[in-house]
Amino acid sequence: MAEKHNQSMMDNLYWWGIPTLFRCPNEEPEGKDIALVGVPHSTGNGTTERDQHLGPRALRNVSALGRRFHNEFNLDPWKKAKIADVGDVPFPQANNNEHCIEQITNFYRRIDSCGAKPISIGGDHSITGGILQALGGGNLSNGLPVSILHLDAHTDVFTKVDHFLGAKKSAAHWGAYLADQGKVIPKTSMQIGLRGHPRTADWLQPSYDYGYNIVTMKEFRKRGIASVVAEIQKTLRNNPIYITFDLDCLDPTIAPGVSNLEPGAMGFNIDEAIEIIQSTRNLNVIGGDIVCMMPTKDSPNQITAHTACSIMFEMISVIADNLG
Repeated sequence: MAEKHNQSMMDNLYWWGIPTLFRCPNEEPEGKDIALVGVPHSTGNGTTERDQHLGPRALRNVSALGRRFHNEFNLDPWKKAKIADVGDVPFPQANNNEHCIEQITNFYRRIDSCGAKPISIGGDHSITGGILQALGGGNLSNGLPVSILHLDAHTDVFTKVDHFLGAKKSAAHWGAYLADQGKVIPKTSMQIGLRGHPRTADWLQPSYDYGYNIVTMKEFRKRGIASVVAEIQKTLRNNPIYITFDLDCLDPTIAPGVSNLEPGAMGFNIDEAIEIIQSTRNLNVIGGDIVCMMPTKDSPNQITAHTACSIMFEMISVIADNLG
């Protein structure tokens, strides 16, 4: 018994051992319920904030300190599900965004074919496009398009021009081109927490034109979380659901290390963000991602990485809790 607890103490020391996501074994996705993936890609953002590829390493570094038991669900996801850290998507042409997006798609097609539900840490938000090119209409979705629960300060449905600083399948475009491809159904998807720094009065219009269900941060504050959760459950229903979580939806006081800070309006606090993710409990969640962490701009205590770790744990728990 003492040896068991000694090992547990060691496993919770982030500076000990070989870092994997939540101390999971580094194994292939075959035979797994959940595949944890690193996607160290940052050429889809196109701005000067280009260190998002360091996100997977930062999260692996702190995730040994991550939660092991889910109190609200009365769940030990590590016992309920077969979970592995399957490593990072390889990017031999890391500065070529379009090549990288196809690399992501090919990597996730294998995961999808195995039946393992992927939960990923980026990387900039362009990775969602690559992932859902594989999952939309794939094995996990039973051949159906995917409905997304998108938490973000920005719409990522940019249509003014067909590229963002040269990147075509960029972090700003994925919400549009996935809908164009039929991989995502906007009318059964939600974008929540939008509060981006608008450059034009019609900054939300492309999302409305595509049919996305939008709840801005201002509307969220006015309506309250119970009303928004009810809309999430009504809109997503029994569709295959993918959760994409941009850390800039959070208030900068709890997630300062992100690529596109929006300090002019309060973002989600951590309790609100977690409650929104938990609202998908018992729904058909087939995967998720956490994106846009900037470890080089994080606080010395790595609070953004720790916060991302908490969000990933919630996604893991939602999926594990729904396993038969």
